[in-house]
Amino acid sequence: MLDINIVRNDIEKVRQAVINKNEKADLDSLLELDSKRKALLIECDDLRNKRNVTSKKISELKSKKQDASGVILEMKGVSDNIKQLEVDIKALTDDLESILLNIPNIPASDVPVGKDPASNVVVKTWGERKELSFTPLPHWEIGKALDILDFERAAKISGAGFTLYKGAGARLERALYNFMLDLHTQEHGYTEVFPPYLVNRSSMTGTGQLPKLEEDMYRFPEDDLFLIPTAEVPVTNIHSNEILSTKDLPLYYSAYTACFRREAGSYGKDTRGMLRVHQFNKVELVKFVKPETSYDELESLLSVSVKVLQMLGLQYQILKLCTGDLSFAAAKCYDIEVWSAGVNKYLEVSSCSNFEDFQARRANIRFRDDDGKTKHVHTLNGSGVALPRTMIAIIENNQREDGSVEIPEVLRPYMNGLEVIKKK
Repeated sequence: MLDINIVRNDIEKVRQAVINKNEKADLDSLLELDSKRKALLIECDDLRNKRNVTSKKISELKSKKQDASGVILEMKGVSDNIKQLEVDIKALTDDLESILLNIPNIPASDVPVGKDPASNVVVKTWGERKELSFTPLPHWEIGKALDILDFERAAKISGAGFTLYKGAGARLERALYNFMLDLHTQEHGYTEVFPPYLVNRSSMTGTGQLPKLEEDMYRFPEDDLFLIPTAEVPVTNIHSNEILSTKDLPLYYSAYTACFRREAGSYGKDTRGMLRVHQFNKVELVKFVKPETSYDELESLLSVSVKVLQMLGLQYQILKLCTGDLSFAAAKCYDIEVWSAGVNKYLEVSSCSNFEDFQARRANIRFRDDDGKTKHVHTLNGSGVALPRTMIAIIENNQREDGSVEIPEVLRPYMNGLEVIKKK
């Protein structure tokens, strides 16, 4: 959430951010509520001072054994007014926070302005596409022929948008996230955590999924718990309502989890195979850092994520997202897309984002600096990386004309030395 002082003091900047992000926010109502609340707070403080003065007066009268009944009656009236003002202030504060929770983060100054993904900017490409001497097949055909992916039985079990991995396919999936976790924890300095898959409303609000994206989430109404859409939610909330020490920062966490998304607004888009699914595996990277280092930390996060793809031998491009494609909570974001030969296009496998203090304000994550001052941390996260489309790229780019699939060399130790998945 934005600092209310930014909204008060630079309202036009906030208005422009809302427009550039294709969002809507009732900023005029917020300012009106804020003004009313400030007036009531002043009135309430004045009455509290009056009550303190009156209380002293009563004590003086009683010490002199004089009649204090009139002054006591006056103080009761003051106390009643204070109680009513506190109720009114609480109501205004709740209404104010409700609007604040729906105001998006302000894009960083170097984020390109644009309405949609067409305005995203390719900032880097890496590697060369594999030249195949035959017409490449999509992963759903390869997976069926090799009996490693079974979409029909997954649909029988759960419906459309799910995947059943089998045999070497299941093992390859497991190899991928084990490889990523080992890489990030052993070489990049991340601490591995394994968080719950169910989170409460406060956690979802803290990272910015709620209230905006509730329809895209799987929710258990009896308990008001949500299946996580990404490990970003539980991992970021590890330190909610905490004050960290400056010596604790930066903190780096890596987590493997399954992720669950209803994709309520995405029906009909990329529905074949594993291109868009309701349940998928992902290795997430989360950082808690000091404000002055957060943009250097974003570049570092990006380099850690692409290292996975480089080691897998996958050609990729990096996009700097424009304002209209930026998430609600992010100030700046890079998307990483791998090339996949069978579907003949780039597939997003990671988003690396700096949220500045937006999430930290919502989740109340702070640190005490060397001078003893309390400040909000900056949070960052990125996929390191998401598996379905990475798996697609491995299968489609490494397919052979005989229908087999070559396993990337770095994954073979996790596959008990298996080099090629062949037809049985």
